[in-house]
Amino acid sequence: MKEKIFIFLIFLTAIFLLFGFFWQGIYLPKEKNSKEYLIFRINRGEGVKEIAQNLEKEKLIKGSWFFVAYNFFTCNTPKLQAGTYLLSPSMNIPEIVEKFVKGDVVKEKITILEGWTIKDIADYLEKKGIANKEDFLKATKKDFSNEFEFLKEKPKDASLEGYLFPDTYEVKLEESSEEIIKKMLKNFDSKLTPNLREEIKRQNKTIFEILILASLLEKEVKTKEDKELVAGILWKRLENKIPLQVDATITYITGKKTTKISKEETQIDNPYNTYKYLGLPPGPICNPGLESILAAIYPKESDYWYYLSTPDGKTIFSKTLQEHNIAKTKYLK
Repeated sequence: MKEKIFIFLIFLTAIFLLFGFFWQGIYLPKEKNSKEYLIFRINRGEGVKEIAQNLEKEKLIKGSWFFVAYNFFTCNTPKLQAGTYLLSPSMNIPEIVEKFVKGDVVKEKITILEGWTIKDIADYLEKKGIANKEDFLKATKKDFSNEFEFLKEKPKDASLEGYLFPDTYEVKLEESSEEIIKKMLKNFDSKLTPNLREEIKRQNKTIFEILILASLLEKEVKTKEDKELVAGILWKRLENKIPLQVDATITYITGKKTTKISKEETQIDNPYNTYKYLGLPPGPICNPGLESILAAIYPKESDYWYYLSTPDGKTIFSKTLQEHNIAKTKYLK
Protein backbone atom coordinates (compact mmCIF):
# COMPACT_ATOMS: atom_id res chain seq x y z
CA MET A 1 0.00 0.00 0.00
CA LYS A 2 2.83 2.37 0.93
CA GLU A 3 4.54 1.63 -2.37
CA LYS A 4 1.38 2.58 -4.28
CA ILE A 5 1.08 5.82 -2.35
CA PHE A 6 4.77 6.57 -3.00
CA ILE A 7 4.39 5.91 -6.73
CA PHE A 8 1.27 8.05 -6.79
CA LEU A 9 3.09 10.92 -5.06
CA ILE A 10 5.97 10.65 -7.52
CA PHE A 11 3.46 10.72 -10.35
CA LEU A 12 1.74 13.82 -8.89
CA THR A 13 5.11 15.49 -8.38
CA ALA A 14 6.08 14.75 -11.98
CA ILE A 15 2.77 16.14 -13.21
CA PHE A 16 3.21 19.22 -11.04
CA LEU A 17 6.76 19.78 -12.26
CA LEU A 18 5.72 19.26 -15.87
CA PHE A 19 2.81 21.65 -15.42
CA GLY A 20 5.11 24.21 -13.78
CA PHE A 21 7.66 23.80 -16.56
CA PHE A 22 5.10 24.50 -19.29
CA TRP A 23 3.38 27.21 -17.25
CA GLN A 24 6.58 29.23 -16.80
CA GLY A 25 7.53 28.66 -20.45
CA ILE A 26 4.14 29.87 -21.67
CA TYR A 27 3.02 32.53 -19.19
CA LEU A 28 6.33 34.03 -18.11
CA PRO A 29 7.96 36.20 -20.80
CA LYS A 30 11.47 35.61 -22.08
CA GLU A 31 12.65 38.93 -20.61
CA LYS A 32 10.08 40.54 -18.33
CA ASN A 33 11.74 43.97 -18.17
CA SER A 34 12.85 44.22 -21.79
CA LYS A 35 12.18 47.54 -23.55
CA GLU A 36 13.19 46.14 -26.94
CA TYR A 37 10.70 45.72 -29.79
CA LEU A 38 11.31 43.67 -32.90
CA ILE A 39 9.60 43.40 -36.28
CA PHE A 40 8.46 39.80 -36.72
CA ARG A 41 6.96 38.49 -39.94
CA ILE A 42 4.71 35.49 -40.54
CA ASN A 43 4.73 34.59 -44.22
CA ARG A 44 1.73 33.10 -45.94
CA GLY A 45 1.77 29.31 -45.71
CA GLU A 46 3.99 29.08 -42.63
CA GLY A 47 2.88 26.48 -40.09
CA VAL A 48 2.81 26.72 -36.31
CA LYS A 49 6.12 24.85 -35.91
CA GLU A 50 7.92 27.16 -38.33
CA ILE A 51 6.46 30.23 -36.61
CA ALA A 52 7.52 28.84 -33.22
CA GLN A 53 11.07 28.17 -34.43
CA ASN A 54 11.37 31.68 -35.82
CA LEU A 55 10.11 33.18 -32.55
CA GLU A 56 12.71 31.18 -30.64
CA LYS A 57 15.43 32.18 -33.13
CA GLU A 58 14.57 35.85 -32.57
CA LYS A 59 14.72 35.22 -28.77
CA LEU A 60 11.11 36.28 -28.32
CA ILE A 61 10.06 33.09 -26.50
CA LYS A 62 11.83 30.59 -24.25
CA GLY A 63 11.27 27.59 -26.50
CA SER A 64 9.37 26.66 -29.65
CA TRP A 65 7.53 23.74 -28.02
CA PHE A 66 5.87 26.07 -25.51
CA PHE A 67 4.35 28.00 -28.42
CA VAL A 68 3.29 24.83 -30.24
CA ALA A 69 1.77 23.30 -27.10
CA TYR A 70 -0.17 26.45 -26.18
CA ASN A 71 -1.68 26.73 -29.66
CA PHE A 72 -2.55 23.03 -29.70
CA PHE A 73 -4.45 23.15 -26.39
CA THR A 74 -6.17 26.49 -27.15
CA CYS A 75 -7.06 25.44 -30.74
CA ASN A 76 -5.57 28.68 -32.10
CA THR A 77 -3.28 27.13 -34.72
CA PRO A 78 -5.69 27.66 -37.68
CA LYS A 79 -6.36 31.25 -36.56
CA LEU A 80 -2.76 32.54 -36.79
CA GLN A 81 -2.62 35.23 -39.47
CA ALA A 82 0.23 36.11 -41.79
CA GLY A 83 1.60 39.62 -41.50
CA THR A 84 4.23 41.88 -39.97
CA TYR A 85 4.04 42.28 -36.19
CA LEU A 86 5.74 44.36 -33.52
CA LEU A 87 6.77 42.03 -30.68
CA SER A 88 8.86 42.26 -27.51
CA PRO A 89 10.62 39.66 -25.31
CA SER A 90 8.60 41.21 -22.48
CA MET A 91 5.44 39.62 -23.97
CA ASN A 92 4.34 36.13 -22.95
CA ILE A 93 3.06 33.54 -25.41
CA PRO A 94 -0.68 34.20 -24.89
CA GLU A 95 -0.07 37.90 -25.62
CA ILE A 96 1.89 37.07 -28.78
CA VAL A 97 -0.74 34.57 -29.94
CA GLU A 98 -3.52 37.11 -29.31
CA LYS A 99 -1.76 39.52 -31.69
CA PHE A 100 -1.43 36.80 -34.34
CA VAL A 101 -5.07 35.74 -34.01
CA LYS A 102 -6.40 39.31 -34.17
CA GLY A 103 -4.10 40.15 -37.08
CA ASP A 104 -2.80 43.10 -35.07
CA VAL A 105 -0.10 43.86 -37.62
CA VAL A 106 2.21 46.84 -37.91
CA LYS A 107 0.50 49.71 -39.73
CA GLU A 108 2.08 52.70 -41.39
CA LYS A 109 0.35 56.06 -41.72
CA ILE A 110 0.60 57.60 -45.16
CA THR A 111 -0.64 61.02 -46.23
CA ILE A 112 -1.58 61.57 -49.86
CA LEU A 113 -1.55 65.29 -50.56
CA GLU A 114 -4.16 67.15 -52.61
CA GLY A 115 -2.88 67.82 -56.10
CA TRP A 116 -0.51 64.86 -56.25
CA THR A 117 -0.46 62.87 -59.48
CA ILE A 118 -0.40 59.08 -59.60
CA LYS A 119 3.34 59.29 -60.25
CA ASP A 120 3.79 61.50 -57.16
CA ILE A 121 1.94 58.91 -55.07
CA ALA A 122 4.03 56.07 -56.50
CA ASP A 123 7.27 57.94 -55.72
CA TYR A 124 6.08 58.65 -52.16
CA LEU A 125 5.07 55.04 -51.43
CA GLU A 126 8.39 53.74 -52.73
CA LYS A 127 10.35 56.20 -50.58
CA LYS A 128 8.32 55.07 -47.55
CA GLY A 129 9.20 51.45 -48.36
CA ILE A 130 5.52 50.55 -48.70
CA ALA A 131 5.19 49.78 -52.42
CA ASN A 132 7.39 49.39 -55.45
CA LYS A 133 6.87 52.35 -57.79
CA GLU A 134 6.51 50.28 -60.96
CA ASP A 135 4.15 47.81 -59.28
CA PHE A 136 1.95 50.66 -58.06
CA LEU A 137 1.82 52.36 -61.48
CA LYS A 138 0.98 49.01 -63.08
CA ALA A 139 -1.81 48.42 -60.55
CA THR A 140 -3.40 51.80 -61.38
CA LYS A 141 -3.99 50.53 -64.92
CA LYS A 142 -6.18 47.65 -63.72
CA ASP A 143 -9.95 47.74 -64.14
CA PHE A 144 -11.70 48.21 -60.79
CA SER A 145 -15.12 49.06 -62.27
CA ASN A 146 -16.67 45.77 -61.11
CA GLU A 147 -16.08 46.82 -57.50
CA PHE A 148 -16.68 50.56 -57.86
CA GLU A 149 -19.73 51.66 -59.82
CA PHE A 150 -18.49 55.23 -60.31
CA LEU A 151 -15.62 53.96 -62.48
CA LYS A 152 -17.97 52.54 -65.12
CA GLU A 153 -18.42 55.93 -66.78
CA LYS A 154 -14.66 56.50 -66.92
CA PRO A 155 -13.22 56.03 -70.43
CA LYS A 156 -11.58 52.61 -70.70
CA ASP A 157 -8.25 54.06 -71.77
CA ALA A 158 -8.20 56.63 -68.94
CA SER A 159 -6.07 55.98 -65.86
CA LEU A 160 -7.18 56.31 -62.24
CA GLU A 161 -5.76 59.85 -62.15
CA GLY A 162 -8.24 61.95 -60.22
CA TYR A 163 -9.85 59.06 -58.34
CA LEU A 164 -7.13 58.33 -55.75
CA PHE A 165 -8.58 60.44 -52.96
CA PRO A 166 -6.06 62.57 -51.03
CA ASP A 167 -6.22 61.72 -47.33
CA THR A 168 -4.33 60.05 -44.47
CA TYR A 169 -4.49 56.26 -44.55
CA GLU A 170 -3.27 53.41 -42.37
CA VAL A 171 -1.76 50.62 -44.44
CA LYS A 172 -0.32 47.27 -43.47
CA LEU A 173 3.30 46.81 -44.49
CA GLU A 174 2.42 43.68 -46.44
CA GLU A 175 -0.53 45.22 -48.32
CA SER A 176 -0.26 45.08 -52.09
CA SER A 177 -0.42 48.13 -54.36
CA GLU A 178 -3.84 46.95 -55.49
CA GLU A 179 -5.14 46.84 -51.90
CA ILE A 180 -3.83 50.36 -51.23
CA ILE A 181 -5.51 51.65 -54.39
CA LYS A 182 -8.79 50.04 -53.35
CA LYS A 183 -8.60 51.88 -50.02
CA MET A 184 -8.29 55.19 -51.86
CA LEU A 185 -11.12 54.34 -54.24
CA LYS A 186 -13.33 53.25 -51.34
CA ASN A 187 -12.63 56.56 -49.63
CA PHE A 188 -13.53 58.45 -52.81
CA ASP A 189 -16.73 56.42 -53.03
CA SER A 190 -17.74 57.47 -49.51
CA LYS A 191 -16.83 61.15 -50.01
CA LEU A 192 -18.86 61.48 -53.21
CA THR A 193 -22.26 61.20 -51.50
CA PRO A 194 -25.51 60.25 -53.26
CA ASN A 195 -26.59 63.91 -53.11
CA LEU A 196 -23.43 65.03 -54.89
CA ARG A 197 -23.85 62.34 -57.56
CA GLU A 198 -27.47 63.40 -58.05
CA GLU A 199 -26.40 67.02 -58.48
CA ILE A 200 -23.76 66.07 -61.05
CA LYS A 201 -26.37 64.09 -62.98
CA ARG A 202 -28.83 66.98 -62.76
CA GLN A 203 -26.24 69.22 -64.44
CA ASN A 204 -25.87 66.68 -67.28
CA LYS A 205 -22.23 66.18 -66.36
CA THR A 206 -20.27 63.07 -65.45
CA ILE A 207 -18.12 62.37 -62.40
CA PHE A 208 -15.17 62.11 -64.78
CA GLU A 209 -15.79 65.62 -66.15
CA ILE A 210 -16.14 67.01 -62.62
CA LEU A 211 -12.84 65.42 -61.63
CA ILE A 212 -11.08 66.87 -64.66
CA LEU A 213 -12.21 70.38 -63.82
CA ALA A 214 -11.56 69.87 -60.10
CA SER A 215 -8.00 68.79 -60.91
CA LEU A 216 -7.47 72.04 -62.82
CA LEU A 217 -8.75 74.03 -59.85
CA GLU A 218 -6.50 72.09 -57.48
CA LYS A 219 -3.41 73.03 -59.46
CA GLU A 220 -4.41 76.59 -60.32
CA VAL A 221 -5.83 78.28 -57.20
CA LYS A 222 -5.62 77.94 -53.43
CA THR A 223 -8.68 79.19 -51.55
CA LYS A 224 -12.21 77.80 -51.56
CA GLU A 225 -13.66 81.14 -52.74
CA ASP A 226 -11.16 81.44 -55.61
CA LYS A 227 -11.80 77.85 -56.66
CA GLU A 228 -15.55 78.50 -56.88
CA LEU A 229 -15.02 81.66 -58.97
CA VAL A 230 -12.50 79.97 -61.27
CA ALA A 231 -14.85 76.99 -61.66
CA GLY A 232 -17.55 79.41 -62.80
CA ILE A 233 -15.14 80.98 -65.32
CA LEU A 234 -13.98 77.65 -66.72
CA TRP A 235 -17.48 76.16 -67.10
CA LYS A 236 -18.58 79.42 -68.78
CA ARG A 237 -15.62 79.30 -71.20
CA LEU A 238 -16.44 75.69 -72.04
CA GLU A 239 -20.09 76.54 -72.77
CA ASN A 240 -19.01 79.38 -75.04
CA LYS A 241 -16.37 77.28 -76.81
CA ILE A 242 -13.49 79.43 -75.60
CA PRO A 243 -10.15 77.71 -74.88
CA LEU A 244 -9.61 77.19 -71.15
CA GLN A 245 -5.94 78.28 -71.35
CA VAL A 246 -5.05 76.69 -68.02
CA ASP A 247 -1.31 76.93 -67.36
CA ALA A 248 -1.35 73.82 -65.16
CA THR A 249 -2.18 71.66 -68.18
CA ILE A 250 1.07 72.81 -69.80
CA THR A 251 3.17 71.95 -66.75
CA TYR A 252 1.36 68.59 -66.64
CA ILE A 253 2.66 67.95 -70.18
CA THR A 254 6.20 69.21 -69.55
CA GLY A 255 6.53 67.82 -66.03
CA LYS A 256 8.05 71.09 -64.83
CA LYS A 257 7.45 72.19 -61.25
CA THR A 258 7.30 75.89 -62.13
CA THR A 259 4.12 77.93 -62.58
CA LYS A 260 5.71 79.91 -65.41
CA ILE A 261 5.16 78.73 -68.96
CA SER A 262 6.60 80.02 -72.21
CA LYS A 263 4.76 81.04 -75.38
CA GLU A 264 6.47 78.14 -77.17
CA GLU A 265 5.10 75.68 -74.62
CA THR A 266 1.54 76.87 -75.31
CA GLN A 267 2.03 75.56 -78.86
CA ILE A 268 2.90 72.00 -77.81
CA ASP A 269 0.79 69.56 -79.81
CA ASN A 270 -0.76 67.55 -76.99
CA PRO A 271 -4.46 66.93 -76.23
CA TYR A 272 -3.84 68.15 -72.66
CA ASN A 273 -2.81 71.56 -74.03
CA THR A 274 -5.84 73.73 -73.20
CA TYR A 275 -4.29 76.63 -75.12
CA LYS A 276 -4.30 74.64 -78.36
CA TYR A 277 -7.35 72.39 -77.94
CA LEU A 278 -10.90 73.35 -77.05
CA GLY A 279 -12.79 71.67 -74.22
CA LEU A 280 -11.63 69.78 -71.19
CA PRO A 281 -8.34 67.86 -71.36
CA PRO A 282 -8.68 64.07 -71.87
CA GLY A 283 -8.46 63.37 -68.13
CA PRO A 284 -7.65 64.81 -64.69
CA ILE A 285 -4.15 66.25 -64.29
CA CYS A 286 -3.92 65.33 -60.58
CA ASN A 287 -5.95 63.91 -57.71
CA PRO A 288 -8.07 66.76 -56.35
CA GLY A 289 -9.31 67.17 -52.79
CA LEU A 290 -12.94 67.47 -51.72
CA GLU A 291 -12.86 71.28 -51.68
CA SER A 292 -11.91 71.39 -55.37
CA ILE A 293 -14.48 68.72 -56.25
CA LEU A 294 -17.22 70.69 -54.48
CA ALA A 295 -16.15 73.88 -56.25
CA ALA A 296 -16.42 72.10 -59.61
CA ILE A 297 -19.93 70.90 -58.71
CA TYR A 298 -21.06 74.20 -57.19
CA PRO A 299 -19.29 76.97 -59.16
CA LYS A 300 -19.90 80.64 -58.44
CA GLU A 301 -21.28 82.77 -61.24
CA SER A 302 -19.60 86.11 -61.94
CA ASP A 303 -18.90 88.65 -64.68
CA TYR A 304 -15.29 87.45 -64.87
CA TRP A 305 -13.89 85.72 -67.94
CA TYR A 306 -10.21 85.69 -67.02
CA TYR A 307 -7.99 85.05 -64.02
CA LEU A 308 -4.31 84.70 -63.20
CA SER A 309 -2.33 83.57 -60.18
CA THR A 310 0.40 85.82 -58.86
CA PRO A 311 3.76 84.37 -57.69
CA ASP A 312 2.59 84.72 -54.07
CA GLY A 313 -0.59 82.70 -54.74
CA LYS A 314 -3.12 85.51 -55.01
CA THR A 315 -5.76 85.20 -57.75
CA ILE A 316 -6.50 88.26 -59.91
CA PHE A 317 -9.82 88.25 -61.77
CA SER A 318 -10.64 90.25 -64.91
CA LYS A 319 -13.84 90.89 -66.85
CA THR A 320 -12.19 91.76 -70.19
CA LEU A 321 -9.12 90.68 -72.12
CA GLN A 322 -7.75 94.21 -71.81
CA GLU A 323 -8.00 94.06 -68.00
CA HIS A 324 -6.41 90.62 -68.06
CA ASN A 325 -3.45 91.80 -70.16
CA ILE A 326 -2.91 94.76 -67.82
CA ALA A 327 -2.95 92.35 -64.86
CA LYS A 328 -0.42 90.08 -66.58
CA THR A 329 1.90 93.05 -67.16
CA LYS A 330 1.53 94.16 -63.57
CA TYR A 331 1.83 90.82 -61.76
CA LEU A 332 3.73 88.46 -64.03
CA LYS A 333 6.44 90.58 -65.59
